[in-house]
Amino acid sequence: MVERRVTIGWAEGLHARPASIFVRAATATGVPVTVARAGGAPVNAASMLAVLSLGAQGGEEIVLASSAEEAQAAEAALDRLARLVTEGLDELPETV
Repeated sequence: MVERRVTIGWAEGLHARPASIFVRAATATGVPVTVARAGGAPVNAASMLAVLSLGAQGGEEIVLASSAEEAQAAEAALDRLARLVTEGLDELPETV
């Protein structure tokens, strides 16, 4: 399993619009990804309801993880998602 610990860059956290952007990006990776609050239970990063249920706030640390069989694909997916979350991007970057 590959993991990334990142700090949420969106001031409003993973709510509404940022969560939608994050979920679309997670789905676009093509690999299974989970997200969790630090110390919390992981949820499917491709599920809008699951991501919203985290109640993750801006500036809070979250854990992104993937158990994809191909480690290189998992690493690349988590790198892209980590960049999106930490930079608080308002749109999906071209590389996602």
